[in-house]
Amino acid sequence: MTEGTTTVLDELLDDPMVKLVMARDSVRPEELRGMLERHRIVAIEKGLVPPAHVIASCQARHLCY
Repeated sequence: MTEGTTTVLDELLDDPMVKLVMARDSVRPEELRGMLERHRIVAIEKGLVPPAHVIASCQARHLCY
């Protein structure tokens, strides 16, 4: 992540309700980020393609590269 850039994940993890649920479930934000990053890497290595609606949303927001 680039310094000064806020991602959708950052916004989600900053949500007060999400923070409450994560605290209740003993989930730390850094653990969740690590898990998502590991799965992202595996998906890339396997050549998995996200669903079309995800790609379209990504392109519409200029997030795909």
